[in-house]
Amino acid sequence: MLRVSSLAESTSTFLSNTFAIKSALHCTIMGDATNICNEEQSPTAKPRSASLQEAHSVAPVPAHQDSSSTDPDFSLPICFRTVSIQVAESQHSGKLEHDVTQSSGKLKDDVVNFFEQLTFHNVSVEKLYGTLDTSAERGLDHLAVARNIQRDGYNTIARAKPKYIWKLLGHIFGGFCSILWVGVIVFFLCWRPLSNPPSPTNLALAILLIIVNLIHAAFSTFQDWSTSRIMNSILDLLPSECIVIREGKTMKISASELAVGDIVRLHVGNKVPADIRLIETSSDVRFDRAVLTGESEEIEGNVDSFGETFLEAPNIALMGTHVTNGHAKGVVILTGSRTVMGRISTLTTTTKIKPTLIQQEITRFVRIIIFFTVILALSILIVWLAWLHRDHFAFMSLVSMLNNVMGSTIAFIPVGMPIAVTLTLSLIARRMKAVSVLPKSLSTVETLGCVTVICSDKTGTLTQNKMAVVSVGFVDAMFSAEQFRDMFPDDLAGERAALRCLHHAAVLCNGATFDGETATLPLEDRGINGDATDGAILRFVEAFGDAPAVRAAHTETFQIPFNSRHKWMLSMYSSSSQDSKELAESQIFVKGAPDVLIPNCISYFSSVTNDVQPFNSAARAKLVATQEKWSRLGRRVILLCMRHYTPRATFGSNDFSTEITKSGVEGLIIIGLLGLMDPPRPESANTVSECRRAGVRFFMVTGDFGLTAAAIARQIGIITSRAEPDSFEEMIQRMNRMPSGPLPSCRDPANRIQKSLVLEGKDLVNLTESHWDIVTRYDEIVFARTTPEQKLSIVTAFQNRDNVVAVTGDGVNDAPALKAADVGIAVVSGSDVAIEASDLVLMGKFDSIIDGIRLGRLVFQNLQKVIAYLLPSGSWSEAWPVILNVYLGVPLPLSPFLMAIICCFTDLAPCLSLIMEKEEFDLLTLPPRDHRKDHLINLKIYTQAYLFIGMMETITSHAMFFLYMWKYAGIPAHALFLAFEKYSDGFYGHTQDELNHFNAVGQGVCFVTIVILQWGNILCVRNKRLSILQADPILTQRNPWIFVGAIIAFLIAVFVTEVPAMQTLFGTASVPVEFWVIPLPLAFGILFMDEVRKLLVRMFPMGPLAKMAW
Repeated sequence: MLRVSSLAESTSTFLSNTFAIKSALHCTIMGDATNICNEEQSPTAKPRSASLQEAHSVAPVPAHQDSSSTDPDFSLPICFRTVSIQVAESQHSGKLEHDVTQSSGKLKDDVVNFFEQLTFHNVSVEKLYGTLDTSAERGLDHLAVARNIQRDGYNTIARAKPKYIWKLLGHIFGGFCSILWVGVIVFFLCWRPLSNPPSPTNLALAILLIIVNLIHAAFSTFQDWSTSRIMNSILDLLPSECIVIREGKTMKISASELAVGDIVRLHVGNKVPADIRLIETSSDVRFDRAVLTGESEEIEGNVDSFGETFLEAPNIALMGTHVTNGHAKGVVILTGSRTVMGRISTLTTTTKIKPTLIQQEITRFVRIIIFFTVILALSILIVWLAWLHRDHFAFMSLVSMLNNVMGSTIAFIPVGMPIAVTLTLSLIARRMKAVSVLPKSLSTVETLGCVTVICSDKTGTLTQNKMAVVSVGFVDAMFSAEQFRDMFPDDLAGERAALRCLHHAAVLCNGATFDGETATLPLEDRGINGDATDGAILRFVEAFGDAPAVRAAHTETFQIPFNSRHKWMLSMYSSSSQDSKELAESQIFVKGAPDVLIPNCISYFSSVTNDVQPFNSAARAKLVATQEKWSRLGRRVILLCMRHYTPRATFGSNDFSTEITKSGVEGLIIIGLLGLMDPPRPESANTVSECRRAGVRFFMVTGDFGLTAAAIARQIGIITSRAEPDSFEEMIQRMNRMPSGPLPSCRDPANRIQKSLVLEGKDLVNLTESHWDIVTRYDEIVFARTTPEQKLSIVTAFQNRDNVVAVTGDGVNDAPALKAADVGIAVVSGSDVAIEASDLVLMGKFDSIIDGIRLGRLVFQNLQKVIAYLLPSGSWSEAWPVILNVYLGVPLPLSPFLMAIICCFTDLAPCLSLIMEKEEFDLLTLPPRDHRKDHLINLKIYTQAYLFIGMMETITSHAMFFLYMWKYAGIPAHALFLAFEKYSDGFYGHTQDELNHFNAVGQGVCFVTIVILQWGNILCVRNKRLSILQADPILTQRNPWIFVGAIIAFLIAVFVTEVPAMQTLFGTASVPVEFWVIPLPLAFGILFMDEVRKLLVRMFPMGPLAKMAW
């Protein structure tokens, strides 16, 4: 009882509350959980066939518990509920309907009872085999697999259906729409009771804003659905495979094809594909259950249970957790939605998502716009209360003032901005998918463009992960792989025992196996289950000698798999039975990094004398020289050792594991060396070069030997200097020569050390913060012999020094760094853990990361263009009519209705066409964006949008208004200034109706002028630097959508001003033909002025105009 209580308290993220546990997991109570236990404990157990039927009988899921949807009731603490669970026990017993009534007073006891009812962990392995009709050696046959999958379904967890109704309501009443609803209320009030008689125009404005809200919300919801489809299609491409034993063959299958009773092999880096009862484990197997419990501490795996609950049992591997160390074998007991992860995933509520860089920029932009909006609205209100209401009441009534306030407020709202952001990100996600870069979330898309440092793993990332043994060595001899194979068959009479001993060690100390389905294929074509190093050695030793006979003659009794911390693997063999209390002398083979194992060696096997010789200083010098020689050629060097040892502890005990881990790698006899070559990917060198051109430093972070890593780094261009890289000691000397005081940011290339540096794990241990200040300034760095913890510290050190860090990797040892990085990039062929921890997955060539960086920068560029397009007509050109009206008494040049039309309709289509823009120049020539300084909206864009384009549009549109009033009404411009209430019946001989008509037409003229001038603006902002002659949208066909957007805006303008119904409702009027034509050359005039500006920027790139250019 106490154990369960403590578990519930420590796993708050796994079980959101006690009620959710009960609701989520009670429904997974299967016949096998109780019947197996009863069979185990009851003397009157049922026959196996009956138990088997019971073991897989599950309750049909009620309608409200559909696996593809989430019942909202399950996520709430409910005091009383009745759940009806039907359990089909067997063909003979029929169906039993069991009603479980919950009460608030018994909830905690119910949770305890549930954990007690899941008893897979307490059943003996033999009984489990019998119940599930399987065995550790053969597994299931294909008929049993098909039968179990047909009964239980595929091993998948259905994604919860998004609640688009709630999303729709959120879009209707949230964000910018909330401000529009304020406008709806105000316009309704202006309709009645503030207007007498009621004003139909204000009623129509209120209805219009409601329609705008609904259209915006519907479009945003549709875009959510579309984006969800894109991301789901991307996530569906991510691999999920596992290794199983079926009909005695080891094979790799999709995790979705697992069935209850399958025998699964788990290796370090795997994600557990189902709920599994462990039947065999290595002594060091560990599981990371943080995805379920939120606890970072790893859980040790074991084949035994000691009375724990199902969730606490060390012999249960839960679906979705990760194997962080060792290996194990287990039998599948629960699949799909019946697993613990499956039940929890269908009931979890949405988690709070941290705002991304681009979301932070959008929020900042919105706050700035709202600030200006509030300032303008308050100024109008204050001026009206303090002056106009007292001195010019007839000029501006309360309704007119509210119309002005809401008109300017709506004008400031960039309605198209949220839509443009989502469309841009989803569009770029599609483009990334097309170049085999799969973003797991839209947030990653733009962040990739900000990356300043890439820390890349070597093996499998920069190299092809196609290792091959190319050289074989002993302390006193060296051979190529071909020479070794040619010499080996001659050893028929027992001569050259060293060669045979090395072959035996390479066969027996190996964690790789051939895939059973490809066993009949030629050796080079067979699939391998295991890491690349073991796989290469396996292919090598299988090509000569009798490897199967060697394996058959030896029985492995204990194994410690290779991991990135201790950097060696140990296999123990004995002729004694495993059931004996004490083991006789055993033979131990150890394989690992030479620099780690050499200090533990006391002798070596001579290939010259074929006997064991003392490992003295001369022999050590020879061996180290061979290692360094091969390493400088870029080869991975593996040392093979052995020893004979008689354990003192009881086999299988914890003391036994501790003893072998410590004593098994002491007093070793060196057998020989293997040199493996993993050729770099053909595209790696170009990738490194292009990253450098993009202003991104590219570093290698590997667990390999320093000389090997440096050699590969030279081959692919990470190290470009011919001089020897700095060492730890030379870095310290350089630091001592540095001036005292704070150092400038290393984001600036001028502040970096133009030198290369190679550091190993032993050096990283000694680094202080002052040392890191110097290390992070190097242009070229190779980190070798690093542990996962050190990789994580490297990422953190660069992040703490103003860098945006991307990490690429494929192994479980890369996972912590991938998770901590700003952008984690996994290779599709990598481990499940690495893919799970990453933000991006490279499905194709490694150089596709360059396309990702380019597209990430394009996102930001296009969004800036959208803003630069929206600001001149929106918050600038539409603010000035209100300012002239309120402060200078000019009849309102642009009505609130027309302001709303520009903001919500005519500007929307053209601005969305800008997201289709391609890069106007090579974006890799730009430095990475500094997200702390380079904002989406900045002073340069304000200058361009307000003081340059915006001022030309404002002056031109108002000039057209005054031109119309002078030409058709005979009222000069100066007479309209300070007119206030004089603009009424008798003004310049016109009646009030005539003046109202002139004002309505003049407002239409101003409106049409702004719409057409925006055509020139869109041609300006689509290129920041290039002339339109260099990026012709017609001939180059870079973006024909801008013409579609312009035509849509024009048609809306015609509809608003020329349709009689619109004129009656909103007080618009037909615009004379000449005022549709005159703005066209004026729009080209704006384009011409911007072309002159761009020309001067290109001619004088260091001039003041260039420094102001956006």
